[in-house]
Amino acid sequence: MYTKKVIQHFTNPHNYGKIKKADAIGEAGNPICGDLMKIYIKVNKNIIEDIKFETLGCAAAIATSSMITDLAKEKTLEQAMEISDKDVVDSLEGLPPVKMHCSNLAASALRDAIKKYKSKK
Repeated sequence: MYTKKVIQHFTNPHNYGKIKKADAIGEAGNPICGDLMKIYIKVNKNIIEDIKFETLGCAAAIATSSMITDLAKEKTLEQAMEISDKDVVDSLEGLPPVKMHCSNLAASALRDAIKKYKSKK
């Protein structure tokens, strides 16, 4: 059902946790399936210097959160805003069709964090 990459990111998630004094916190959720994601970013000179996540949800939700942090870390805010749902799924080497919405949540939470950061500046 899940690819090897999804299982790796679920069992050993990258960048899990909170950033104290984060520059912005993005959130996304799906009330139907119960998944809830928070993405914390620390920005320095327009670069995402640090990024962490907290996710309450299924294996796919945790794996997509982990992957989005890997994809966004050390990118400019503009580059990170361009990370698509498809980029997340492709980097995980696929998701079951019923779990595709998880990649949307991860990308949405990242974009929400970036928008909140930019609104402060």
